[in-house]
Amino acid sequence: MKNIFLTLFLQICTLSLSAQQFKLGGSIKDTDGQSVPFVSVYIKNTTTGTSANVDGIYSLSIQKGTFTIVFKAIGYKALEKDITIEDNITENITITPETYTLAGVTIDGNAEDPAYEIIRQAIKKRKEHLTEVKAYKADVYIKGVQKLVGAPKRFFGRDIQKTLDLDTNRRGILYLSESTSTFSYERPDKIHEEMVSSKIAGRNNAFSFNKASDLIINFYENILLENKLSARGFVSPISDNAFLYYKYKLLGVSTENGEIINKIQIIPRRDHDPIFRGIIYIKDDTWHLVNANVYLTSNSGINLLDTLNISQQFLKTENTYMPSNVNFQFNGNVLGFKFEGYYVGVYSNYNLHPIFPKNYFTGEILKITKAVNEKDSLFWLNNRPIPLTKEESRDYVRKDSVAALKVSKRYLDSLERENNKFGIIKAVVTGYTINNRYAQKYYSFDPLYRSIFYNTVEGFAIKYGVTYTKRLQDRRYYSVRPEFRYGFSNKTLTGNLSANYYYNPIKRGNISMSAGSGIYDLNNLGSMSLLANSVNSLFFETNFSKFYKKEFANIGTSRELANGLLATVLVDYSRNTNLVNTTTFKVKDLKGETFTSNNPFTPDTETPLFPTYKALTVTASLNYTIGQQYITRPDGKFYQGSKYPTINLTYKKGINELFNSDVDYDLLSLEVSQNRISAGLWGYSSFVVGAGKFINNKTVYYPDAKHFRGNNSLLGQPDLRKFLFLDFYLFSTNRQYVEAHFEHNFSGLLTNKVPMLRKLKLEELVGVSYLSQPIKRNYTEFYFGLQRLIFKATYGFAYDGNKRVNHGFRLFYGF
Repeated sequence: MKNIFLTLFLQICTLSLSAQQFKLGGSIKDTDGQSVPFVSVYIKNTTTGTSANVDGIYSLSIQKGTFTIVFKAIGYKALEKDITIEDNITENITITPETYTLAGVTIDGNAEDPAYEIIRQAIKKRKEHLTEVKAYKADVYIKGVQKLVGAPKRFFGRDIQKTLDLDTNRRGILYLSESTSTFSYERPDKIHEEMVSSKIAGRNNAFSFNKASDLIINFYENILLENKLSARGFVSPISDNAFLYYKYKLLGVSTENGEIINKIQIIPRRDHDPIFRGIIYIKDDTWHLVNANVYLTSNSGINLLDTLNISQQFLKTENTYMPSNVNFQFNGNVLGFKFEGYYVGVYSNYNLHPIFPKNYFTGEILKITKAVNEKDSLFWLNNRPIPLTKEESRDYVRKDSVAALKVSKRYLDSLERENNKFGIIKAVVTGYTINNRYAQKYYSFDPLYRSIFYNTVEGFAIKYGVTYTKRLQDRRYYSVRPEFRYGFSNKTLTGNLSANYYYNPIKRGNISMSAGSGIYDLNNLGSMSLLANSVNSLFFETNFSKFYKKEFANIGTSRELANGLLATVLVDYSRNTNLVNTTTFKVKDLKGETFTSNNPFTPDTETPLFPTYKALTVTASLNYTIGQQYITRPDGKFYQGSKYPTINLTYKKGINELFNSDVDYDLLSLEVSQNRISAGLWGYSSFVVGAGKFINNKTVYYPDAKHFRGNNSLLGQPDLRKFLFLDFYLFSTNRQYVEAHFEHNFSGLLTNKVPMLRKLKLEELVGVSYLSQPIKRNYTEFYFGLQRLIFKATYGFAYDGNKRVNHGFRLFYGF
């Protein structure tokens, strides 16, 4: 027995020694003594490796033994070195620039550059290379650094140095994060990632949003980076139609491990096309892309950035090449804030023949558990593939120590004393807040500029509310909001109290209730803002909005039943009262203009639109997004944009007699919608199609009818469901309807070709809207226009059947 235990003990010791990890590290410089950043460092004939940092410092965890270590960087000769590991070891490396020569390559002055034939072969092989890896699994390390390198002294009255915690030159790291994860992929587009660890400087309890899928850039795709830096995306230099966009120049060839590598410069045919510039490296015979060092500029159509450099290094794995190091470096200048940074991803331990369990791939593309940000400094010391730079180390130490201070009650109390000071600008423009971050309690007072308004029903009026929010763990919270409204002309005071409890972020579980009274728009979808209606009424003598009084009590709940399927139920009991105009005050009496009554159907006479009535209604809806993808974190479920439509089915029941309810109807409606359907270089499309029918319309008063998003004003907020010229109220229905909206954004396809316009980065768009219901059959609108960021201008035409009934400009702002 003693011998058995002794043997077992020796075996355990042997296994422990053999599994012990040591550190191989050092610096990597070129022959001029300059540091070489982001060099790939890996064990030969494996996919185990790492990358040097931006200062050329590397660190590789490795077991005891003798290994051939490969040091490889774009533009340098790969260096192989046999290193014996018995303890932690420092090995400083010097790598030599690669010599690419044209020796043996004949280039006639009038002949085609040899690069074109190489690119033709690469294009022929594009689809094969795109699909040759059916699935894989890999470990991924991601580091993200964003730095401010210049800023104004003050911004909107705030000291930038103190606000952003910068040095005296207003420079410093704004964001530093690291994460490790396991990434799985299966063709054509199935992905699943599980984060193992996460760290964010100064935010010990935060969860990183680093995603390996965000770093995927596959040059075998025809179009890259769609809906990320540009709606159109960018043409790959080896896409099927690459010759329409690129010129090519062979800079030379070299031999690496007996394989011929071609270095090719990619050159835009036109400066402002959505294309890359830079160098790509293609292997002879198989025509694989083996390295890429390309960049995009503002001329290419990228938004917010000045330059984005993309460096991609590949590692030969079996008979193909897989990314080992992907680096995105960027810089830009927005409103005087100069910034730069990088995101680097290191892929290692590839498995090209994984066996995934059944139902492994779901809508969950990234899973983050509570344990990911609980790893201590020892874990990161042993598992961080890319060493921190001195600046990054200082940033971690400083911000983590400050973060510990910032959660203390003493610090937060002192901070709140300053932030909670009352100010006129706060009260009028931004809204005054009283925060207690230590207790996670917040009071928000409405800004006065949105609270004071005018309409012909109430005269000058005020609508003011205060919202109290208590935040709980894992993004749960509850809020309570009292609100009152008083009209100085009709001398009517209304008020209500609403409460909301968001109890399950993972399932989007929510309960809400409210009770009281208020003045509401007759079109329950809304016509225009109180401010916009005030301006139109006071200065242009046009009172577009119409109102009624509602006394009510309701309760509702929503919860996700399955991925992408959200169920909502609302029970509402109300007493609804018709209102009339009580004032005709205006700043200026315009010739030919006069206020209309509060009844949109009798503009010249104040007649009751409906009698005072009671309504008990139940509304149930199911909202389903096909193929919904999401990120799961302990504090919630975060949905990503879907490539497929969203379907909404709604049933609303007006219950007669119960609690003396006067209504009696059943409305069934269905809507299908989808935003930003990619059309490649042609931009993207969005659509909404809806239909509904009152299957019972025995007693339907006007406020309960089916309303549409009309528009009578020149200026408004963008909404795909909004008609440009349809009256706000006249075409609501208590029968059946069909409506459809379609818009296509060409994302600069045309304006980019006009020299004077391309600098404005305008996006051209066209659209059509359609409505059919019993009193408005075959109503159609066509429009075209231009858009830039949050501003949009259109010119449209409206037709009732074949007759044109309206046309003109419409301006929009906002999201």
